[in-house]
Amino acid sequence: MILPGDEPCPLYVVDEGPKDAPALVFAHALGADLTMWDAVLPFLPKTLRILRMDMRGHGQSPCPDGPYPMADLVRDAGAALDRLKVKDCAFVGLSIGGIIVQGLAAERPDLIRALVLSNTAVKIATPAVWADRIAEVKTRGIEAVLGPNMQRWFARATHRDHPELIHHAADIMCATPLAGYLGCMEAIADTDLYESTARLTLPTLVTAGSEDGSTPADLVRELTDLIPGSTFELIRKSGHMSPVEQPEAYAAALTRFLDVTKHV
Repeated sequence: MILPGDEPCPLYVVDEGPKDAPALVFAHALGADLTMWDAVLPFLPKTLRILRMDMRGHGQSPCPDGPYPMADLVRDAGAALDRLKVKDCAFVGLSIGGIIVQGLAAERPDLIRALVLSNTAVKIATPAVWADRIAEVKTRGIEAVLGPNMQRWFARATHRDHPELIHHAADIMCATPLAGYLGCMEAIADTDLYESTARLTLPTLVTAGSEDGSTPADLVRELTDLIPGSTFELIRKSGHMSPVEQPEAYAAALTRFLDVTKHV
């Protein structure tokens, strides 16, 4: 069981589409915000209620003092869905967003009927790796990890042909409050959801970027071994930010999954 800390943080949520339609919810990556899904939306079915949320310490959501236990990030998401009276949603999470979705599916199965876990894992990197990164950010700011992150996040072709996507992602990362970025880094460092994710039985799509340097495809694919009946799709010519780099291919994989699960 994940034990929460303080009261939930009231997340900023963009809620679009018919309120009585099937709900599709999105949770973003560390150092990003809900706009990372913008390019995907035009390729999705128009029959959905689409909700995108900024996690605490990111985007337009409040930035409480850290540390942030992963349980608090999970409970933030659940409280946002409760507030908006969302039940039985399909929930899409990328990177830390995917960890939050795994935790919420284990803790609040009443809220979720299908999962999409993108470029994520039950545990990302090691505590030692995160300790080094956290120390760098505390000493030199987010800019200290900006270059390596952009290299891990984006495919070679994106660096060559679409530098504007990288510049935009870098601007959003640098605009993230330091307390929010550090709080979420610490949450990832302390989290291993192997046992709870292995007990999930919900319909699940797992996606990975073919050139992801943060959560390599082989690591992401391990989720399909843990969750019975889950399916895997590789998004080619993309790194960690598959929805940004290959929005049409990402949306196509997502739409196929929604069709199969009759969530459209």
